[in-house]
Parts: sequence; C-alpha cells; structure tokens
Amino acid sequence: MAILIKRETPVLILGFTGRIGTFHAQEMMDYGTNVVGGVTPGKGGTTHLGKPVFNTIKGAVAETGAEVAIAFVPPPFASDAIMEAADAGIRTTVCIADGIPAQDMIRVKRFMRRYRADRRMRLIGPNCAGIITPGQAFAGLMPPHIYMPGRVGIVGRSGTLGYEAASQMKARGIGVSSSIGIGGDPINGSSFKDILELFEADPDTDAVVMVGEIGGPQEAEAAHYIRDHMTKPVAAYIAGLSAPKGRRMGHAGAIVSAFGESAQEKVEILRDAGVAIVPTPSSFGETVAAMLARPLQRAG
Repeated sequence: MAILIKRETPVLILGFTGRIGTFHAQEMMDYGTNVVGGVTPGKGGTTHLGKPVFNTIKGAVAETGAEVAIAFVPPPFASDAIMEAADAGIRTTVCIADGIPAQDMIRVKRFMRRYRADRRMRLIGPNCAGIITPGQAFAGLMPPHIYMPGRVGIVGRSGTLGYEAASQMKARGIGVSSSIGIGGDPINGSSFKDILELFEADPDTDAVVMVGEIGGPQEAEAAHYIRDHMTKPVAAYIAGLSAPKGRRMGHAGAIVSAFGESAQEKVEILRDAGVAIVPTPSSFGETVAAMLARPLQRAG
C-alpha cells in the first residue's frame, strides 16, 4: 500500500505543454507513473508526449478518470488551477509553484472548505518537491533514483533535505514507503499532522522521518499528534538552529516570530514527545538506523 500515489493512479499534468511541464511529465512517464493526459487551455483536442491534451480540468477528469493532478503553472495563475482541480473532483493536487501570493492561498483554502470532508481535495504544496512512492510512481521534481522502496515514510517542508534523508537511508539499505513534500510556504495545503495521520494508518509504513524548519506552529502540532496518537517511531530534523529571530531565511515560512517557532524550541518539543532527533543533516541515515534497531519507547 502507498499513500497518495501508486502505480495505477491516473495522473493529470496541469500546464502540460509548457517547457517545464513537458520535461517533468516525461520524467514521470519514464519512471512508470500513469500519466493519462494534461491540460493547456486553447490546445484541447491535440496530443502531447502521446497523451491527450484538454482545455479544462473538468473535461480531462470526465474523459480520463484522473485522481491526482500536478500543477506546473506560474504563480499568478496557480490558485485558479488549484480551485479548478478541486471543483473537477480531483482527489489530490500537487502544486510546485513558489511565490503564490498569500491572499491567493487564503482564497484557495476558503474555496476548498466549501466541500464535504469526504469530497474535499487534498492539496500538497505549494512550493514543494511533490510526492513519490518508490518503485511505483511519482508526481513532482525529485530525482526518483535516490529512493529505494521500503517501509519508512518521509514528510518534509524542504525538498532538498528530504532528498538527503532518502539518499542516506538508501546507502544503509533502508527504503521508503512514500515521501511527501508539504512545501515551505506559510500557507500550504497539507500539514505535518495531515500526512502523519496517513502514515499512521498505512500498514506498509513502519516508521516516519520528518523534516521541519523554523517558523510556524506545524512542528509543534505534529509533536502533539505524535505524543497522543502515533504508534510508529518518528525521527525529525529541524533546520535553522543558527537562524536569528525575526529574519526571513529561505522558505517564505521560515521566520521566527513567536515562542515555539525557533529550531531549538521545536527540537525540545519534539524530543519531549518521544521523537528521535536528527542532530545534523549528515546524520539522517545513522539516526534512522538506530531508531529502527531499538524497541519503540516514546513518552505518553
């Protein structure tokens, strides 16, 4: 079992015929992802990379049964693409774009809440690397060869650090069940808690690696969920131990403005919840290996 995407999942590419969409769609197809078509307004009725092109997402879903969409759409138009996907019945949309205005994302969140929970689309991103189930399929930007199939889930705000975790784990013979990049923007579609719930329910995931960073309350919320509900061991790395308070660092969400938002405070909160702390970016492999080698012993 995989979370969010598997080999047979029908995937739709938004911004299909553009340069970026074309490149990554071909990469996904070469890996085995079931890309069933794409959307580029004005080019409906044509084919691209051997797949049909549609003018609208709703029309594409009606023809292909697509369940997952990935948006390679410029930031000014990305929010409209996300809302169109939600309205068309897509179950999961991955948004790659970096720099979507905060007001646009607030509008997206409000729009998605109009739907019942059982029909509400799951949004991954924006400003994320995407999702992958190694050996089966992926929708994103990640280099898939660094992921070995296995039973450890990865969820992170930083795509690059997620790659580092997967690479170090592979070097130690530790595989990945699914890896989810939730993105680094302050307003994103899915939180750590949202993805941890999926991994907790997944019978083919035995442990989880979480990659957080300074800014925002998501890591603290994840710690509370881990303490009260997770039965599987969790390891976490928090980027930004040397970041000064009040200065924006890299990701739009990476700014310390309140208690519990610094890296050290997040490390302490997670440690108190029984999470194994990855001390440095070069320690993912050894920390996860040590965590898997010992019995589950967490607070709570």
